Amino acid sequence: MRVLNVAEKPSVAKAVANILSRNQGLRMREGRSRYNKLFEFNYSIRGQHCQMVVTSVIGHLMELEFEDRFRKWHSCDPAHLYQAPVRKFVPEDKLDIKRTLEEEARKCQWLVLWLDCDREGENIAFEVLEVCTQANRHLDAWRARFSALIDREIHESVQNLVRPNQLFADAVDARQEIDLRIGASFTRFQTMLLRDAFVIDIAADDRNLVLSYGPCQFPTLGFVVERYWEVQSHEPEEFWTINCSHKSDEGTATFNWMRGHLFDYTCAVIIYEMCVQEPTATVTKVRQQEKRKYPPHPLNTIELEKRASRYFHMSSEHTMKEYAKVAVNLRVRFVTKIVTRARSAWFDTRSWEVECMVAEDLYQAGFISYPRTETDYFSERTDLHGTVREQLGHPIWGSYAQLLLDPEAGLWRNPSNGGHDDKAHPPIHPTKFSAGESQWSQDHHRLYELVVRHFLACISQPAVGAETTVEIDIAGESFSSSGRVIIAKNYLDVYRFESWGGSMIPTYVFGQQFIPTTLTLDSGVTRPPPLLSEADLLNCMDKAGIGTDATMHDHIKKLLDRFYATKDANTRFSPTNLGEALVMGYDDMGYELWKPYLRSMMECDMKAVSLGTKRKNEVLTTCLEQMKACFLDARLNKGKLLEAMALFFERSNRSTGDEQQEVGDVVRQCNLCQESNMVLRRKPDGNFMVGCLGYPQCRNVVWLPGSISEAAVTTISCNYCTPGPVYKIQLKFRRLEIPPNYNVDHLDWGCVGACDEILRQLTEICGTGSRICPSVPEHVQQQEGEDQMHLPPMHNEAVVGKLLAFTVAKEGILQMIALHWFCALGIHSLIEQICEVGEG
Repeated sequence: MRVLNVAEKPSVAKAVANILSRNQGLRMREGRSRYNKLFEFNYSIRGQHCQMVVTSVIGHLMELEFEDRFRKWHSCDPAHLYQAPVRKFVPEDKLDIKRTLEEEARKCQWLVLWLDCDREGENIAFEVLEVCTQANRHLDAWRARFSALIDREIHESVQNLVRPNQLFADAVDARQEIDLRIGASFTRFQTMLLRDAFVIDIAADDRNLVLSYGPCQFPTLGFVVERYWEVQSHEPEEFWTINCSHKSDEGTATFNWMRGHLFDYTCAVIIYEMCVQEPTATVTKVRQQEKRKYPPHPLNTIELEKRASRYFHMSSEHTMKEYAKVAVNLRVRFVTKIVTRARSAWFDTRSWEVECMVAEDLYQAGFISYPRTETDYFSERTDLHGTVREQLGHPIWGSYAQLLLDPEAGLWRNPSNGGHDDKAHPPIHPTKFSAGESQWSQDHHRLYELVVRHFLACISQPAVGAETTVEIDIAGESFSSSGRVIIAKNYLDVYRFESWGGSMIPTYVFGQQFIPTTLTLDSGVTRPPPLLSEADLLNCMDKAGIGTDATMHDHIKKLLDRFYATKDANTRFSPTNLGEALVMGYDDMGYELWKPYLRSMMECDMKAVSLGTKRKNEVLTTCLEQMKACFLDARLNKGKLLEAMALFFERSNRSTGDEQQEVGDVVRQCNLCQESNMVLRRKPDGNFMVGCLGYPQCRNVVWLPGSISEAAVTTISCNYCTPGPVYKIQLKFRRLEIPPNYNVDHLDWGCVGACDEILRQLTEICGTGSRICPSVPEHVQQQEGEDQMHLPPMHNEAVVGKLLAFTVAKEGILQMIALHWFCALGIHSLIEQICEVGEG
């Protein structure tokens, strides 16, 4: 039997092949992709002889995108992206991998999927499965579940194959579609609204700036901005406190005022004077008790990122992801793909390029278990003693490992249960001994040390201390002091990253009296909370359910990449003007799009899909309907966003769009191309038109009268025009440019669907150009006459007839209506003659 094995990365494919073949009879050959080799060897699965073929993909094999006619930013109303058709396909740069899989699948009977054992990996597994079964529908598909690239795990997983989990893949499909639709709609909306309206000097080419919005990225920014606002709004307030100390032969004890502090200076002085007048202190309570400091729970991804940031100042992105140097043509393809995705406002959470992670390096080399896991407790079948025995030879913590295994030392303690289980991987733990590899960087050494020490600590007894608390009374005011003596350090002996400080205090007995050595009234000021550190931000995201253990570091990195936030040397975050303006704008609208609640609900729904308690389509419908309503409301209140941006950035004199025109709201679907929408536009000269967003492929346009001063699309649709909906436009005209018997305010609201007789008459009478400047330079006349998009065709006889009729009807008073259009048509003499008749 021939078996096709597919791993998520080339390095994993090589490691699996080496382990299963035991480096005996292993043959390597090239595939169609130069980066994805094929390994062949013989193996036995459940007693059946197999010819194994091992290859790989590079992350996701497929992408989710809108159909081509919706991918251009001006191709449709962003609100339509919530129901626009999407497709999942293999991109061009992955076609070689696809061809390799198809060719090998045709020759095989079994398919074994060695993708990472999380939701994302399961989704990739089904992408591979789809490609392979299209080439060979008789393939028998199996899933290998493993948590470490070590001999025991790999051999055990291939002998205990399971079926792929469709529910996990559905959860990722739901998340991808939700993120695509929400991200694309809001990104297009705020980019087209703000980019050309303001001078945003954060990028060299601000005309290509993308103001991206992500359902996880924006709540993450919200945490940063909210803490920044707390700091900025803090007003220091002075307070006063009474401090007391007592020095004896055994040492010095410092007593703290149990009131804490007072903000009223007069009250503080009165109480202090009372204490000074009666300074005798009486011991009212002496409490001695045993205290325990418990070791941490087993290590999951979030804790790994937080602790690496806190202990080593390593960013979460650097902890989990450190890009390798790959071939030049692969880098070029990657850059091209990033640009393409930026334009379509869709950013995949799992990069397709070859990655080299600090934690991933250790995992792929077999030194630690899978580093992306939510689980923080060990199952009963985990061989904890065997893992400890592997560390006995280490020169630093080997002696501690020996004590753990010694029953007489009493140091062993079964690890605590953190309460999280992703049903896929155990907590992060060491899987192979190393005293340090020559090719490791400092970060590799530190991260491996953290994983090992954390593992040894979590199976150790807690630290034990004796704590003494003494309370005294001075003139009716209570003060307290405490001291701690560590009796047994236990896990603190190996977990050098934590300490349990304490100090000795003199011995006191109940009823004892003494005169304080010092008794002072001291002042201080309140201080604002600190800015969020990276560990703080990860903790906020974790508690609110924003992102997953594998994606949180990506969301933080995007804040920095999009210039929404900055990070100082102490890994503390501050929002940029751009980030603060965006959050302020949405906050002023009254929406909490920058709060974590909406995304947290989505994450819960997607977890429910993975557990089978909710269906994918049900979650998609609910989430997208909710977010589309938010989007429509936000667009109606876009003025708040503009006002917020104006507080931080100067207005730009640039016009928007490829034709230097202002794009407004959608009026109807184009009745010519039937693909794009027709929107209300305003040209720089002030004239209005309704044009197709598919320009220049589609040149459909409806010209509105040049005498219009204001125009706005309403939510009222026409009852007569089809196909609908055709939204009416509220119009206001300039009084001096329309006949006296027409109302300045078109109260019935204009319809461009050919049913509005008043609008048609005014267009014929007034033309489609402004009459503010009656004379037009010759070169402008020539240019407008040649551009059919700016000058619709006009017939001389119809124009003259309308003008004569109007002249007679209004007692010979001729207004300068459509004068420059007549000039462009070359009938100056006729106009002059008519004007003379009117004056007579």
